[in-house]
Amino acid sequence: MKVLHVITGLEVGGAAQQLRLLLRRLPAHCEVVTLTRPGPLAEAIEADGTRVTHLDMTGNRDLSVLRRLAGLIRAADPDLVHTHLYRACVYGRIAARMAGVRAVVATEHSLGDAVIEGRRLTRGVRTLYRATERLGSATVAVSDTVAARLRRWGVPARRIHVVPNGIEAHRFAYDPAARAALRARLGLPHDAFVVGGAGRLVPGKRFDVLVRAITQLPGVHLLLAGDGPERELLRRMAGQFGSGDRIHLLGAYGGADGPVPGDGPDIPRMLSAIDVFVSPSPDQAFGLATLEALASGLHVLYGSCPAVDDLPDDQAPGAHRFGHGVHELATALRELRRTEPGRLPVPPVVRRYDIDRSAQQLMAVYEQARDAARRARPAAKLTAPPVGPPPQGLPPGFTLPDPSPAPAPDGHSLSKR
Repeated sequence: MKVLHVITGLEVGGAAQQLRLLLRRLPAHCEVVTLTRPGPLAEAIEADGTRVTHLDMTGNRDLSVLRRLAGLIRAADPDLVHTHLYRACVYGRIAARMAGVRAVVATEHSLGDAVIEGRRLTRGVRTLYRATERLGSATVAVSDTVAARLRRWGVPARRIHVVPNGIEAHRFAYDPAARAALRARLGLPHDAFVVGGAGRLVPGKRFDVLVRAITQLPGVHLLLAGDGPERELLRRMAGQFGSGDRIHLLGAYGGADGPVPGDGPDIPRMLSAIDVFVSPSPDQAFGLATLEALASGLHVLYGSCPAVDDLPDDQAPGAHRFGHGVHELATALRELRRTEPGRLPVPPVVRRYDIDRSAQQLMAVYEQARDAARRARPAAKLTAPPVGPPPQGLPPGFTLPDPSPAPAPDGHSLSKR
């Protein structure tokens, strides 16, 4: 099977990480198109042997990308187009129809209750999503929680397939040598109580809550892996509270064999070096970072994690949800420090979310969509002018407004996570 993946951007983020991991495992010939900012993961994916094409989309209303993307799809002649992230799903479905490709699968990676990919959900966003969803074959939700949200949006249940995100669990196994080495490199006392966090440093992740909680816990250190527009704000906050020497902003995570290239320590080593992991985001679609921490045998405090919440409690006994406030988090960390719980056995939830299993489930969705397309009559190709009205033949009343009318809190567009 020949599959063309269309993604909004390939900067560091959960969707891009998942795409790279899946590309390594899918028994299909794959190519990737990124609408905006290829980012560091584009180079990593190409190094793995998958071609990446960048379309240089200039903004949310750059309708010229439709013709260019449709031409690229037509030239590639894939059996199926797979879109990832909101903007790529909107434009990718239309372009696939313009190119005459009927088998189109879209993965919804980052749909929260109130936001999508860090952006506020508005009536226009929902309307545009539902209109273009009808042009595809199937929509993949990364968790049962996301599937329920899609049904509430009006996406028919028969079109929704749950294919959870997955991890390479063995990469995150606890390593005492890595723990000692990273602590020594950072100048941490060998017996220090160390808290960790990881993700893009943007407002929606609420790392400010984590930093403020640590400032209330004398002697406790924080390792925060990731980069983003809030990095300097968090650094200043730590300094203002007199905790700059205990709060370590590690920068973009690294690891040549991992899903994310960067200059900082890789996530597995960071997880080995800490005692408790915190994921403070209040609105997640899955919770990859929490799952990775559980694979390292850590106790985890989280604000939202459908990967855990969708399952019985005995699947992740070391994971505990906390209220979203600074006081609640500080209290929970103080109690864990007092009890010194140590490392835990890897819980059942980790085995459930194996990336090889996810790839197998996704191939089943591909085959179903391809077979259905072959049985259907050929798709009518749509055409689009370089600018102006949307392509003729779209659903009645369909328009192409800006899919993200309000600027993001960090000033970036929808591809930023």
